[in-house]
Order: sequence, then C-alpha cells, then structure tokens
Amino acid sequence: MKKVRVAVLGYGHLGKWHCQKVDAHKEIAEFVAIVEKFPAGQEAAKANHPNVRIVSDIKEVINDIDAAFVVTPTSTHFELVKYLLENNKHVFCEKPVCSNDDEAGKLAEIAKGKNVVLQVGHSERFHEAWDKLRERMQKLTPPFTVRINRVAPFKGRATDVDVVQDLAIHDLDLMLYLFKQKPLEVTARGQRIRTNKWDHANIYLSLEDKCDAHIVVGRNSVKEMRDLEVISREGMLTIDLFTNKIYDATNTTFDDGSFVKEEVYSKRDHLLLEHGHFYKSVLESKPAIIGLKDGLNAVHLVDCTLKSMETHAPVKVNLG
Repeated sequence: MKKVRVAVLGYGHLGKWHCQKVDAHKEIAEFVAIVEKFPAGQEAAKANHPNVRIVSDIKEVINDIDAAFVVTPTSTHFELVKYLLENNKHVFCEKPVCSNDDEAGKLAEIAKGKNVVLQVGHSERFHEAWDKLRERMQKLTPPFTVRINRVAPFKGRATDVDVVQDLAIHDLDLMLYLFKQKPLEVTARGQRIRTNKWDHANIYLSLEDKCDAHIVVGRNSVKEMRDLEVISREGMLTIDLFTNKIYDATNTTFDDGSFVKEEVYSKRDHLLLEHGHFYKSVLESKPAIIGLKDGLNAVHLVDCTLKSMETHAPVKVNLG
C-alpha cells in the first residue's frame, strides 16, 4: 500500500503529539523528518524518534516528502504554508492557518489551481457531542442565544499570540460549524494581564435571524472551564467539554418525569482522528475534512475580533 511521506515542522508541546500520531499511522504514513531549529528540541526529537531525520530547515527535505504538518508558532504559519504550497506539497496546518486577513487573501490566491490537500487543525470539531447535537443545532428555531466559556489558569505557553488567536479561534470556528446563522458583526473587549498581548476577551457576535452569541476566553483564570450553552424556545442545552457531559432541559418533561437529562459522551483522540482524515484525503485525492476556506473564515472572525478590541467599536463580518 502506498504511504504518505511526511515531515513534522516544529517539535514543541504540540509538535511532539503530532509526531506520536504519525507513528500511530505507520501503515499509511512514512515518517521522513522532523524540522526543528532549536538545539534542545533537536536533541529531544532525536531521543524520541531515532529513526527519523532531524533537520533545521524544511528546504533540506522538501524533495523527500509528500506532505508536512505545520506545528510551529502562528507567526510562522503563512510563510511555511506558502512555501509548501508553492512546492506542491500537501499541508496540515495547526490553527490558525495564518495571522490575519491580508495573509489569508494571499494564501487563497496561492492555493488556486493547486492539486493538493490543505487541512486546518480545528480539533474542537471532533467532539463526539457534535455528532449527537449538530443536526439539532442546525434546526433550532430562532432567535436563540449561545454562550461559550473557554478559560484556564496561566500555563506559560502560546504567549507569542493573543488569547483570541490561541483560544477564541476554537469557538469562533465552532459557531460557523454548529449553527447555520452566520455572524454579522463582532463587538469585543479585552484585558492584557500577563503579557503585552490580550490575555482575556469578551466577544459578542450578532448572528443572522436575530440570534446572538457571547464568547469568553481567558488564560489567567482561577479555574478551567470549557462549555457551550444554547438557550432557545425549545429549552436549554449545555455541553461541558471539560467533563464530556451533555445537559438537556427541554420545554417539556422527559419520559421519566424529570426536567433535566444528563448524558456522558466518550472522549476522543482528536489529533489521531485529524491525522487519519488527512492521510485518507491525500491517498484518495479527496477534499480535506476542514479545508482552507474553513480556516480562512476563522481567521477573518479573529481579525474582526481583534479590530474591535483595539478600536472599542463594532466590526462588520464579511465571510467568504
């Protein structure tokens, strides 16, 4: 069976996990190289993957691979994805695929006519909860309100970007994935606490059909919370993404006479699933499960959010 020859670009916190997932797909993936510029990272990569080439620049192995995983800091994504596309390589890029709308437009132009797979790592789409609930959310009677919390104590990582690019992008993407009502306008406020970038953000989205959403993200909280609530005339639905539980309070009672139903759903290895979809798309010449358009729409919402935070004014959304 043909295998996809891959390189992983970056051997930091997330890069190490990606390397493990490449190893877990030995039947369809040939692990060619790890690209890591820092000496400490190179030594760690050599120790953990002795049979994989360790290089400091993607150019050293560009002719030896079919695809690459971009798991480097966000500020490097655009140039690396651009280089890989120009060399007709398949790309899996961790979110965000680039930093802003300007880079997004350039990537869209470069990708035109390229016969390659470009998958973006929006891993939050892979919760089992969405398999159970997405169709229901798509059919909700408007107007409704969505509330999302994604906060955690400071962990000292990903400080090269603000909390919107690091965390809120998950939930902005989920809004596009779960609901058919698209964002029309963003109003956001933030705080710089630990770094010189935004460490906390309150994001308000005006959606189609008079619906709305409130997203709170932070990396300096006293506790960890990851949940999504939907309040509509049909009732209230809460998904606790931290404990993998669904709480459902409809506008009627359940068969046992109760008003709230609790369901536990299975935890998944999102990264393993993403890798499997990527290799399948490459080998079968099929579109990526989360493609460039999805990634660029998420970047646009991030850009609108950051503009609103800087200007203290609402920003219109213009999705492609």
